[in-house]
Amino acid sequence: MRSSLICMLCLVMGWSNTNPSAVLGQTGESKTQRAAPKQTGAPPRLELPGKSWTIDGHRAFVFLPEESKRSQPQPWIFYAPTLPAYPDEAERWMHEQFLTAGVAVAGVNVGEAYGNPSSHQVFLKLYEILIREHGFAPKACCFGRSRGGLWVSSWAIAHPEKVSGIIGIYPVFDFRTYPKLDKAAPAYGLTSDELVSQNEKLNPISRINVLAKSKIPIVLIHGDEDKVVPLDENSAELKRRYEKAGASDLVELIVAPGQGHSFWEGFFREQRLVDFAIENAKKAAAR
Repeated sequence: MRSSLICMLCLVMGWSNTNPSAVLGQTGESKTQRAAPKQTGAPPRLELPGKSWTIDGHRAFVFLPEESKRSQPQPWIFYAPTLPAYPDEAERWMHEQFLTAGVAVAGVNVGEAYGNPSSHQVFLKLYEILIREHGFAPKACCFGRSRGGLWVSSWAIAHPEKVSGIIGIYPVFDFRTYPKLDKAAPAYGLTSDELVSQNEKLNPISRINVLAKSKIPIVLIHGDEDKVVPLDENSAELKRRYEKAGASDLVELIVAPGQGHSFWEGFFREQRLVDFAIENAKKAAAR
């Protein structure tokens, strides 16, 4: 798949308008209403209008709003993880909301990098192509789903000046919880012991204060019964670190009672997540 930039137009579209109701919890954290998860097979990859190409052998994509809704500079969302299966159909409603609002979505496949520094070189190339050649805004709102949280948080920590905000669906911020050290270490070119010794330097959760000090706002949704990506060590820990840094007003954690790491519809139709991302991306583009 190594080639120069080759663009292919994607023409599949679809619409959906349902939105789950929600209630505010008593602790300052938002809580969605409990609902039984829909346990189905993994949804297929999402296809929406846009382009795909390769960057040094890495597949990149961009979903584009229709011409009449585009602007200069173009507001956009940096999505992760971009993998053969992602973004997928579970996220269709969210991405259609972004495009309808005139916000583009882009990402690039760096494999199972788990936020390692070398992946940032590919992200930077995607960023420069979008900014310099296509008029995208210098700052993007990042969207990290599951292990994509490692991708976008590590990128934001390394380049806070290029990030306007972050949203996440059961995101990973601590690679010790997922994929765990034995799988994360090879991605970083280290042994498990070496990765432990460099935890404060390389683990996104250990450096979240960089985002708090840079005043990067964050909105997350996470199930309180997630066994794959535990709430307490990831999204809740990020919230605590923001609070400790005096930035509690910049983070909102929406807790989904009774939910784990699943395709429960409420994760992917959370209006507050979508509204924040759209507003954040547009404000960044208007500066």
